[in-house]
Amino acid sequence: MKKKIAIWAGILLAFIMILVILLFVFRSRVLQYTIGRVITKVENKYPVDFNIGNAEFASWNTVVLSNISLTPHNQATLFTTDSVNATVSVSSIFRGRVVFRRLEVANGYLTAVKNGDRNNFSFLFKKDDNAPVDTTEAKGRNYGALLNRVIETAFDNVPDQVYFKNLNASYVSTNRTIDVKMPYFTMDDGKIDARMSVKVDSLENNMHVQGAIDPGDYVISVDLFAFDDRGITLPYVKEKLAGKVAFDTLHLSLTNKTFRRDMLTVRGSAMVNDLIVNHEKLADEDIHVKEGAVDYVVTLGPNLYVIDSLTEVRVNKAKANIYAAYNNATSKIIDLKVKTEEVPANNFFESLPSGLFENLEGIRAQGKLKYKMSFHLNMDSVNQVRFNSDLDASDDFKIVQYGNTNLKKINGSFVHTVYEYGKPVRTFTVGPSNPFFSPISEISPYLRNAILTAEDAYFYQHNGFHEEAFRQAIAKNLKEGEFARGGSTISMQLVKNVFLTRQKTVTRKVEEAIIVWMIENLDLVSKNRMFEVYLNIIEWGPDVYGAKDASRFYFGKQPSELNLAEAIFLTSIIPSPKRFRSSFDSYGNLRPYKSGYYRLIGGNMLRRGLISREVYDSLSPNVQLYGRARDLIVTAQDTSVVEEMDTTQFELNTIDLLDF
Repeated sequence: MKKKIAIWAGILLAFIMILVILLFVFRSRVLQYTIGRVITKVENKYPVDFNIGNAEFASWNTVVLSNISLTPHNQATLFTTDSVNATVSVSSIFRGRVVFRRLEVANGYLTAVKNGDRNNFSFLFKKDDNAPVDTTEAKGRNYGALLNRVIETAFDNVPDQVYFKNLNASYVSTNRTIDVKMPYFTMDDGKIDARMSVKVDSLENNMHVQGAIDPGDYVISVDLFAFDDRGITLPYVKEKLAGKVAFDTLHLSLTNKTFRRDMLTVRGSAMVNDLIVNHEKLADEDIHVKEGAVDYVVTLGPNLYVIDSLTEVRVNKAKANIYAAYNNATSKIIDLKVKTEEVPANNFFESLPSGLFENLEGIRAQGKLKYKMSFHLNMDSVNQVRFNSDLDASDDFKIVQYGNTNLKKINGSFVHTVYEYGKPVRTFTVGPSNPFFSPISEISPYLRNAILTAEDAYFYQHNGFHEEAFRQAIAKNLKEGEFARGGSTISMQLVKNVFLTRQKTVTRKVEEAIIVWMIENLDLVSKNRMFEVYLNIIEWGPDVYGAKDASRFYFGKQPSELNLAEAIFLTSIIPSPKRFRSSFDSYGNLRPYKSGYYRLIGGNMLRRGLISREVYDSLSPNVQLYGRARDLIVTAQDTSVVEEMDTTQFELNTIDLLDF
């Protein structure tokens, strides 16, 4: 028995040795066969010439490929590399085809070139000619399908194991140059590690990249770390937007992808540390976010773009769920919703990015806050735009400590500085020590009521905001295609003038809303005091601020002595006080178009019981100028035709806020 076993063992060993010898003898042929199949497969799939100059075994299971190039037909070469060292699966040789388990690529160059409409890379993203033809009516490009092809093409070409040394990629067009240099790039068992230098025109970033990838499930996670103290700066922002976006660390991930019924849904997350944003339209200094993150669910399809309500955005400690949708299948429809759970008030204020809300920095509060906002717009019926915004506080909410600004300062005398285009032009005290200060009781009720009627008829009823006025402002601005009208209440105008004295920015409106909400909902300042301060600081002409200064400048009298016609005139120029001359002809008479304004304001005052029928019947657009205003206006050149057209439209905007 032992002898038989030994014989069979010898035969098996001899057979294995023969196979090994045959394999060793014919492995080069197997390699050449495999290389040929790969080249044929690539060239059949794409319009390219794929060349491998030489392929040979360097050891028992190591193959060296050299002089590799990929050149699209009639285009510049897309990829070249000096050499590729590949570890071969021995079992694959027995199966008659070589499978590479590990690739080591040296001196690789990927060069994308675009010249006008011609380029050497778009063939990679074209549809498969053998795919079923879409017979549905084309209604625009499906960006979901396009992105799905990009994702699948990228993941399908990911090798299992690779090590790049001196990998270079570039994009060259007539007006743009991008160079990417990687001293090393490794991908082993799904783990990614690389050192990278990216130069876009003159901007260069050095970074370290780490991550993981699972090509079969379309999953990838990547972290970018700044390699030096300069951080990582996004390209194009300075040239295209005159701004700056930089960060220290960025995390990006794709965790799931589904494509059904021409709709692509992607899920993942992003997180950024030490984000710096600078743009004059956002703030006049750097905005710093210590940590920001988003868990996203996004769907793209024909005529539909959706950020799902499962998307959560986090800024420092503050979190919110966001839903946004844009549908242009039949008409352009926009939906936006923002919702937060109850959060500790301190978490909210501490999460506000530094440099964004100067007056709120350092504020401390107790209690909880919750916010909800919804917006719906159909561009075919902009008048039906819907907007709701609610910031709710718990019963125990209160400010424990003010930050940079004491929001209650306007309860007493305070120093007010007027700014124009971000620069201070005049400083004065708002209080009894200023001879031009007028208590509200000493200002004509005609002026008080005319201003309330035109600017904010429900000032004494609302809590700082008038959503209907804001909704109408949105509709008007959309119809005219420009910012033709605001939806500011007197509370908002007061806060803007007293607390927000710097350049106009987008975020200033948000800060304005937060301060107004706190003043009104916490009863930090009474309505009468707010209106009194407003009447004493608003501009009414060249270096003319407050009701007393305006009354003297135009009519040579005290604000308590103003009649209805004079009050309506002063109200009419509040939106554009520097254009006061346009209301008069060269003889000092009000221009004829003013009569329409007088009828509207006077008529609304009559309907609200603010004036009697007798007073209304005697109202006429006629005022007598005295003092400095007469000296400036009567000697002015008569430009009635041109200036009437400009001012009529602007002044009547305030009347749109009436009779909701």
